[in-house]
Amino acid sequence: MKKTFRAILNYLKTADMLLLILCCISTIYGVILIYSATKSSEAGSQQLTVQISSLILGLLLFVVFSLIDIEVIADKWKVLFIFNVLFLLLLVPFGVGDNAGNRNWLRFLGIGIQPAEVVKVTFTIMMARHIQYLRTYKDLNSLFSITQLLVHFTFMFGLIMVISKDLGNALVYFFIFLVLLYAGGVKLRWFLLGGALLGVMTPVAWQYLLRDYQKNRILAPYFPDVIDPTAMDIRWQSYRSKLAIASGQWTGQGLGQGTQTQAGNIPAQHTDFIFSVAGEELGFIGCLVIILLLAGIILRCIYVGSKARNQLSALFCMGTAAMLIIQTVENIGMCVELTPVIGITLPFFSSGGSSIITLFAAMGIVCGVKMRSTSPWKRPL
Repeated sequence: MKKTFRAILNYLKTADMLLLILCCISTIYGVILIYSATKSSEAGSQQLTVQISSLILGLLLFVVFSLIDIEVIADKWKVLFIFNVLFLLLLVPFGVGDNAGNRNWLRFLGIGIQPAEVVKVTFTIMMARHIQYLRTYKDLNSLFSITQLLVHFTFMFGLIMVISKDLGNALVYFFIFLVLLYAGGVKLRWFLLGGALLGVMTPVAWQYLLRDYQKNRILAPYFPDVIDPTAMDIRWQSYRSKLAIASGQWTGQGLGQGTQTQAGNIPAQHTDFIFSVAGEELGFIGCLVIILLLAGIILRCIYVGSKARNQLSALFCMGTAAMLIIQTVENIGMCVELTPVIGITLPFFSSGGSSIITLFAAMGIVCGVKMRSTSPWKRPL
């Protein structure tokens, strides 16, 4: 009994309790918002149960993954690769679509799993491992190394786009990839060359790969009067969201008292547009608290990465921070009609068991990096 108590006490001393507290506060805040957004819905109690259960399971995974050295996980990169591919391929026979036309859910016995959410973590580990290997044993900035990394990323990106057609999650992977390349030490000339090639390929992709509704979604925030002047079509979601946030002003209309929230007028108000619920019912202050909490988690990931004992650990922390940054910016942006609506959830706040469990597992790995940190890591000049 004494040994167990000592082990628990030692864990509490060495673990990143600040990171854990920030994640728990954010998720509990999200549960409160989800309760308000779904209390008049028949499925509201079920969604709350899923979210709370996911938080409990997430806490368990946080502890488990913090005790596993990321190097041990990364050494099993072949297993991770097979897992990534097979898990995503399950969407071909068993995938379930959503209202946006994406085929990105697996549902069994009433439980929904989003493979692209889970694979974000294993993809980040694999990409970090790949960059570390090339930098240690090869020339990271050689054409051969850059080509390897591009093939690795393009395969995963293409798999998501072809199987699930989930542009939102695919863009998250793209941003993680860019940040890992930069943090890993890829030189500026490759980014400039990549930007030039992307500029050449964009018109082709626009013409032949994107559907008309996807094009309109991308253009809507920037040409609203041309794409949907009445805000009754492609802009309907973001427009209703923006109205709700604006009506909250500084302090909001009160939790559970939001006019549009309680009438169910905000689309996906417990998932993609949970920020709008906070804006209407808790006002600017409620929204600011969300931003500060997420900023705290992101900065903590970056700080832990800067103190990591090796580049693999540092890159994972930076990649995790990148994931949180792009999802936060895009989600809040689409809620205020500044970015396209592409179905990205707000980390820790939006309803979704897969997202909560995956995020806590990722934070557990970051915590493990902090527990094993011995010396600062700096990006090479």
